[in-house]
Amino acid sequence: MNKDKRNSIKVVDCQVLAHYQFEAGQYILTLSSEVIANQTKPGQFVHISVSDILPMRRPISIMSVDKDNATFDLLYKVVGEGTRQLSERKIGDVISVIGPIGNGFEMTENKRPLLIGGGVGMPPMIAIAQSIKHTEYDPFAILGSEVPFPFVEKMANNGKNYQGATHTMPELEEWGIECRLASLQAYQGVFTGYVTDLAKVYLDGLSADERAQVEIYACGPHPMLNVVAILAKEYGLPCQVSLEENMACAVGGCAGCVVEVQTDSGPAMKRVCVDGPVFNAHLIF
Repeated sequence: MNKDKRNSIKVVDCQVLAHYQFEAGQYILTLSSEVIANQTKPGQFVHISVSDILPMRRPISIMSVDKDNATFDLLYKVVGEGTRQLSERKIGDVISVIGPIGNGFEMTENKRPLLIGGGVGMPPMIAIAQSIKHTEYDPFAILGSEVPFPFVEKMANNGKNYQGATHTMPELEEWGIECRLASLQAYQGVFTGYVTDLAKVYLDGLSADERAQVEIYACGPHPMLNVVAILAKEYGLPCQVSLEENMACAVGGCAGCVVEVQTDSGPAMKRVCVDGPVFNAHLIF
């Protein structure tokens, strides 16, 4: 593990303050931790103990933080026994959490961030949106899901219609972040198609000067990120992606989550947990 990370990762006991269930086995978990709430950067994650029965932790991206109340939120989906047991945790339970882990997204001089999140890749995009609300940045967020969204979407206040996409995430709307939703399920007010299709609609609607200020930030399944990287190359845009990988230790010791990255000296294997999870898309795909 890099020396600069040794003191940044903490093991903390976090109390469950809220645990909301949504359709399709989706949950939002609110935990208490002053350390994680204050130290987390968008794109970082925690390694969470799911129960007293299973020793293996699960990596989950941090969706939002509340520094004033020393809490943070996790969005996850039940996909196996571990997350099923996590879904049974009750308010008042204490959960062991390691975090915050990894290199987060770096905001640059490009003032029009295009945030693209698919499925459980939505949380890091929401985290970026929260971190840049009420700043000089002018972001556009695209959230995609093939199951009902884990929030009640609403009509965007500005009334812009992006080929049928008129609905947004209410919390982003409250933060002043323009957002639209995408899905293949033909939900009302939601763009019918892939998140990258909606991204093209947005980019094509910008002037050349506006597009020159765009940088893409994305998280989601690998096939989606691969298409996002192709899209970024097509439009000549910088692009940062957060990779989703199965992890054992999540702190760089086991090297079980390595990916090939192009470097100045040739291909190299990098650990998603501590060398990432955020990478330059053009060096990964």
